[in-house]
Amino acid sequence: MSYADQVYIETCKRILNEGVWDTDQAVRPKWEDGTPAHTVKLFGVVNRYDLQKEFPIMTLRRTYWKSAIGELLWIWQKKSNNVNDLNSHIWDSWADETGSIGKAYGFQLAKKSIYPEGEFDQVDRVLYQLKHDPASRRILTSMYDFEDLHEMHLYPCAYSMTFNVSGNRLNAILNQRSQDMLTANNWNVVQYAALVHMFAQVSGLEPGELVHVIADCHIYDRHVEMVRKMLELPPLDAPKFTVDPTVKDFYEFKPSSFKMEGYQYHPFEGTIPVAI
Repeated sequence: MSYADQVYIETCKRILNEGVWDTDQAVRPKWEDGTPAHTVKLFGVVNRYDLQKEFPIMTLRRTYWKSAIGELLWIWQKKSNNVNDLNSHIWDSWADETGSIGKAYGFQLAKKSIYPEGEFDQVDRVLYQLKHDPASRRILTSMYDFEDLHEMHLYPCAYSMTFNVSGNRLNAILNQRSQDMLTANNWNVVQYAALVHMFAQVSGLEPGELVHVIADCHIYDRHVEMVRKMLELPPLDAPKFTVDPTVKDFYEFKPSSFKMEGYQYHPFEGTIPVAI
């Protein structure tokens, strides 16, 4: 069984059995027909993935991992906030007529600051610290800039990463303010597990543990029955994830640098309604 499936099943069961409904509150998200999109949720979920043992991709349904990594590269490598630089349409609903999603995600990572060693943006600062000061407890990024929130078309969901080197292993904590378990959970886990692999490889380290901290971990009302059906499926074995070992520069990674060998998954029946 894929460990990602095990974590997913346990988390969803907890939400369904112990979660709190927000049906007594006014909520921002709506369904396409204008109906409020309510959720059942847990607060403060923490999931851990040992990347030495297994790559955390689920098999209960397909995770479009190539598109997930493509979005990751759009944010962390291209540092773009324009959907015209992205080879998928997942951000189209949040883009304006120019393709911009406002001062969000890649825009924040591209901001530069002056340090004693020179000028860095957030990504390059992490890369510098991992190579020159791996014992530091200050290796982190944040996309949640209070000054710019009003100019973001969507506040960042996965908003900060904290990196920590223990021995020769690179560990990381992904902080997420909000998580839609059906449509986004494994998508984000796959992305940031891949990011740890990337940073580790170009820094001469081994990927260690990814800790995923979710403040509001929820299932939407119109997703509940879909999730229940998924939980009845038998999990399959995890595939083998590999990264092109010849890439030593973070900015040289391409979608073709990653492979997922033997990825099997259950087909998903029906169309997933999307809350916006």
